[in-house]
Amino acid sequence: MLARAFTSIVVGVRAIPIEVEARLFGGQPNFSIIGLGDNAVKEARDRVQSALSILNYCHRGRVLINLAPAELKKEGSSFDLAITVGILAAAKVIPAGALEGRHLFGEIALNGEIRPVRGVVSSAIVAKELGVGEIIVPFDNIEEASLISGLTVRGARSVAEVAAYLKGVGELPVAAEIDSKVRSGVRDQYSFRGDLFTEVLGQERAKRALTIAAAGGHNVLLIGPPGCGKSMLASRFTGLLPRLNEREKLEVVKIHSVAGSNIRPLLDGEPPFRAPHHIVSDVGLIGGGAFPKPGEISLAHRGVLFLDEFPEFRRNALEALRAPLEQGSVTVTRAKSTVTYPAEFQLIATMNPCPCGRLGSNTLSKEACMCSRSAIKNYLRKLSGPILDRIDLHVELESVPISTLTQESTSNIQNKGAKDLLCSKIFSIRKNQIDHRGALNSRLTNQALKKVVRFERKALNLAEQMAQKLSLSARSYFKVLKIALTISELNDSSEIKSEHLAEALSYRVLDRIAKYAEGNG
Repeated sequence: MLARAFTSIVVGVRAIPIEVEARLFGGQPNFSIIGLGDNAVKEARDRVQSALSILNYCHRGRVLINLAPAELKKEGSSFDLAITVGILAAAKVIPAGALEGRHLFGEIALNGEIRPVRGVVSSAIVAKELGVGEIIVPFDNIEEASLISGLTVRGARSVAEVAAYLKGVGELPVAAEIDSKVRSGVRDQYSFRGDLFTEVLGQERAKRALTIAAAGGHNVLLIGPPGCGKSMLASRFTGLLPRLNEREKLEVVKIHSVAGSNIRPLLDGEPPFRAPHHIVSDVGLIGGGAFPKPGEISLAHRGVLFLDEFPEFRRNALEALRAPLEQGSVTVTRAKSTVTYPAEFQLIATMNPCPCGRLGSNTLSKEACMCSRSAIKNYLRKLSGPILDRIDLHVELESVPISTLTQESTSNIQNKGAKDLLCSKIFSIRKNQIDHRGALNSRLTNQALKKVVRFERKALNLAEQMAQKLSLSARSYFKVLKIALTISELNDSSEIKSEHLAEALSYRVLDRIAKYAEGNG
């Protein structure tokens, strides 16, 4: 009386197939689960027995469940459904052959209902790779599982429904494949979705910087006094980005599914926007834990990571951003496992120019900055040079005059048609960068950048002079060139001109604040 059911476990964002062996014996009643499971796996015994009682089935002898491969550590409650139908197959309540070519996933409630589980997209991918024709998932997971084409996905609300279907006396609903033309069609992908230029009054320079950032995938640091609109600008930035294509959507949904996050906005191709509070732990930001889980930087993959009040984040957490910002991924190493999560995101950070927030402000003199140079220096010291080097655009904002707030938007982008035109241009530039260079400008290697950059004759001399004057590091120098390249593309220029470099160099405001704090400005 031995039966086998099939499921999988997610490690990182990759699923590993698991074979559930169920064997029934006579003798004293006993229910054992072996195969290196955690507490949630061991507790499946009680959930499964309760569900079996709902089906009016009870084995009077010993039940032995083995989760193979036995050497792999297993966690979570997604094995419940496979264990239950394995027992039913071993007892010949359902035909053993009904489990062939099917994978099952789901947590079971005490009343026999099937609850959603994490990582269904990854599990569906590995099932397809193994040639499995059909998977049975909790009904609440059916939409994300249907992202995987070429695989029959059935959703179940209860164990009773699954048992009836496997007996051949019932039916389970089949998920229709998501219509890609609706999810990521040209009209949806290239239409303006944000309200950056209508709800945010003034701050034209910041809007220009964010447009450059969107076109080239650059990281941004917004610096300005409290209440000037930094957070409002950042929160609307994703409206300038194209919707995720099918490949990107699958990458992102896979990560969020593993983390147990809400995936519904992502199914429409909306780029993720993550805004953790500054008290977030290192593990919460980067990822990890005893059983590694993706952190905020991975949940922001293909989207935006917004860090408000940048200097208030823990120094260790910020320093841990260095490698992901450069590599687009993060590797979490533990004693028994090493997991790599994708983390290709755009960083938008905000900060005050000084502790009081009024340094260089255009407010009334009685509200002028009273911070000492040493106080400003200590405030800036919270951010290391290496982490600032990885942020392309340092943008200074001023307080918005009251007269501007009481008027209509003074933006040079006034109507929806013009906004759509701008976004279409941004998307076209991004597509051209990826098609012809294999990456957005911000992710070009220095060697690749040298191959594609064409300078106006006097522009190169200006770049060298300003780099020396501002004491730019090699990394910062190349970032300035990448920004200038994006500006030239926005300006429909085939080469980098002096005005493009001058604008790119103007986004180094933090360098000027640092010089002031040192007493050199």
